[in-house]
Amino acid sequence: MARSRKLLLSVLSLILGLVSLVQADIAAEASSSAYLDLLNGGVAAIIDPTVMNSSELITVTAEELQLEPIAEKEEEDSTLVMANVSKVLNVREEPNSEAKKVGKLYKDCGGTILERKDGWTKLQSGNLVGWASDQYLLFGEEAETLAKKVGVTTGKVNTQVLNVRQQPGMEAQILGRIPLNYEVEVLYVSESEWVCISYEGKDGYVLAEYLDLGWRVDAGETLDEIKAREAAEMEAKRYKKFSEYTVDEDTLTLLAAIIHCEAGGESYEGQVAVGAVVMNRVRSSRFPDNIHDVIYAAGQFSPAMSGRLDEVLESGKIYDSCYKAAKEALSGVSNVGDMTYFRRNDGRKGLVIGNHVFH
Repeated sequence: MARSRKLLLSVLSLILGLVSLVQADIAAEASSSAYLDLLNGGVAAIIDPTVMNSSELITVTAEELQLEPIAEKEEEDSTLVMANVSKVLNVREEPNSEAKKVGKLYKDCGGTILERKDGWTKLQSGNLVGWASDQYLLFGEEAETLAKKVGVTTGKVNTQVLNVRQQPGMEAQILGRIPLNYEVEVLYVSESEWVCISYEGKDGYVLAEYLDLGWRVDAGETLDEIKAREAAEMEAKRYKKFSEYTVDEDTLTLLAAIIHCEAGGESYEGQVAVGAVVMNRVRSSRFPDNIHDVIYAAGQFSPAMSGRLDEVLESGKIYDSCYKAAKEALSGVSNVGDMTYFRRNDGRKGLVIGNHVFH
């Protein structure tokens, strides 16, 4: 009898143990379900006690969920601004449409943002500083997209001496070398490690890692600059025939050297054209009245600013054709009329001679 009672107690204990296990599983499932409901309910389920019964409320910390804080991406605001007009945009002294005009931005001109206020932007474009309405400006990605399309891509040398090669490759012939901080015009960037640049009027290739790329876009004009330009244009129209310009040997060499730097790889016609542009500037009231000051004027001829011109003068390695072109330009020959600007031919309107467009 005692043995039967003991066996019965063992069976009952076993049954109770199984029941406890089932209850634990049910509780765990309910707890898991509540946990999932909490996540589905979001923050409201945590802070609103009506969402769940207080007995079911589960407190969940960020550590338990193993959540990483989301770092906000820091983006540098672009300071580039581009004119978004078909012709001309007035720039004013103050940020309102009644303020005095200080100059003009033209189609495809750009500048740097100085300040923004009440739907107006204070900008600098060349020598022009003033306010323009945001309604006629582009900012951010839109401005950069337009600048890439209409501007000139530039590259600034960030190494002591950079080899310019005839083809993209370390085994290619070296056309020349350009120094630190020298700015070149970039024609295109290939998918490889090489960049094609304009070098003495020819295509040259340099390693991309040694160039800091940027853009150069057209600048606006102050009212004084507009008056000077218009006066120069009126004066140029009076020229029927260019007279001979007498210079000493050093000035002849200087003119030949700038022709060499800008168009040494061009045809003879292209070399004469560059010399004629220099002489047209000398004759114009908008520029200095002598060859030296025209060539070394700030922001005009890249070889003069970078030191490349001085290197060529010091070496004395100037093509004979460049000397001949300089003499023709000094004698009054001009195959570009009274034009005073040129740039690498990128499809812009103007007189195309070789790889340059004159305007």
